Amino acid sequence: MMLAGDIGGTKTILAVYADRTNVPANPVHEARFKSADYQSFETIVQEFLDQTGFNPQAACFGVAGPVKDRHSRITNLPWEINAGKIEQACGIPKVFLINDLEAIAVSVPHLNKDNFFTLNPGEPDPKGNRAVIAPGTGLGIAFLIWTGAGYRAFASEGGHTAFSPQDSQELKLLEFLTRRYGHVSFERVCSGSQLPNLYGYFLEKNVFTEPTWLREKLDAAADKTPVIVETALEHKADICEATLDVFVRTLGTIIGNMAVTLLPTGGIYLGGGIPPRILKRLARPDFLGRIADKGRFFSLCASMPIHVILDPQAALYGAAWYGFEKGL
Repeated sequence: MMLAGDIGGTKTILAVYADRTNVPANPVHEARFKSADYQSFETIVQEFLDQTGFNPQAACFGVAGPVKDRHSRITNLPWEINAGKIEQACGIPKVFLINDLEAIAVSVPHLNKDNFFTLNPGEPDPKGNRAVIAPGTGLGIAFLIWTGAGYRAFASEGGHTAFSPQDSQELKLLEFLTRRYGHVSFERVCSGSQLPNLYGYFLEKNVFTEPTWLREKLDAAADKTPVIVETALEHKADICEATLDVFVRTLGTIIGNMAVTLLPTGGIYLGGGIPPRILKRLARPDFLGRIADKGRFFSLCASMPIHVILDPQAALYGAAWYGFEKGL
């Protein structure tokens, strides 16, 4: 059996698969955990194994952070994950750690067309590079290269490249965030955990009036991001719409940057929890316009296929497929 996991800043999903033909539809058992409720990842794994009684021969975990020497420090959690420590503590013979965006990238060639929503069909090269850009709790980026026999996935930390404003409003936002953080990465602007910062910018600058009902709703919310996004999509408050506008346009900017950096003529795939929730907003012209706004490379970027990954468990499936390839 293979134990696969998707470890994120918000939630952790574990699943056991009997063999690779059961991925993704038929796990033997699957469970979700709220990551912040646990002091370590090993605690979650041991709880899962104790509850299920399984003894997997191998495990592969997609983790939200860079992986080096079988070790990772989770970007948005106070966790350090060590593959060797998990092997010893949990009795699993082989443990593999890969970046969570690498896990999503691994899944892309395996998913079928029903798992995608196409924003721009473009002109796909069947053996061209592919890119995965995922705004979720953080902002992850990975890519795939054709090897001659198939695609190989690679991780990156491109979400931490420096935020590049494209208009006067975004310049003012950069100044606002620089005072708060110093270095301002794209993740500081274009991720679910940071989206309230954009709202806070508009609030502090008195650009929009905050309705009383909205302030009360935000004060009562454990997570302000869904409130802001849903209010924007329902056109109930200008401040929320402006917040989502900046988020979407900034996402277009980082995708355009990756388009000229990675040349993903095989397709650009948007993962993470946010894109499937804002499909109608992404379909508006300003989003694709930002991606293609690369001067002399306008035509190249405009011709790249853009797809949204609809299955929220793509990282879990990718970890399972990677584990079966490497471990069993």
